[in-house]
Amino acid sequence: MTETALLPIGPPVTGGAAKRPQRIRLEGAWAIVEPLDSAKHGDALWQSTGGEKHHALWKYMHSGPFLARVEFDAYLAEKAASDDPSYFAIIDLATGLAAGHAAYMRIDTNQRVIEVGAIVYAPALQKTRAATDAMYLMARHAFEDLGYRRYEWKCNVLNEASQGAARRLGFTFEGVFRQHMIVKGRSRDTAWYAMLDHEWPTRRQRFESWLAPQNFDAAGRQRIRLNQI
Repeated sequence: MTETALLPIGPPVTGGAAKRPQRIRLEGAWAIVEPLDSAKHGDALWQSTGGEKHHALWKYMHSGPFLARVEFDAYLAEKAASDDPSYFAIIDLATGLAAGHAAYMRIDTNQRVIEVGAIVYAPALQKTRAATDAMYLMARHAFEDLGYRRYEWKCNVLNEASQGAARRLGFTFEGVFRQHMIVKGRSRDTAWYAMLDHEWPTRRQRFESWLAPQNFDAAGRQRIRLNQI
């Protein structure tokens, strides 16, 4: 048997390790993604995602809901200090206020794989241009600046809204990991989605076409849906 026949099956991969995410600010047309800061973002995030009225936002999250401000502040301080996951606040440029957070997580620089998760959007941020712009900014940064080749999205299989968001944003469904986690004392089957580096140029074009000002009328209504592009 020749030495060539013993080589692993699969196409060759060039390039070195990816870079670790740093605490930098990403600014788009509709949103800003910046490192989570409990002092800077705490008041706005409490108003938009904390308390009894926002109980449902935390249904599928590992943490929350937060009924007391002191517990919420402790949560934000812990996440702001975390390296992996690396948390970012989502700023809606229409208001200038933090209206959610998201994180890079399960960071593997050698395999060049990274996940976006821990996504909590305030009701006012959901289904807005800023919400999509934030996901565009994070994906673009992961592929183009940090050099990742695989960008993952995972969620509870029961979370239909999250699965719908993944498909809309251009992630490909890869299957379900049964009994993958125990979250808040309950068994979680996890739906896996991913986007790959060679797919990113097409995904980027879709994002930018949808986010373009001419895709919206004077009332801010979209002319063409993202998943129609």
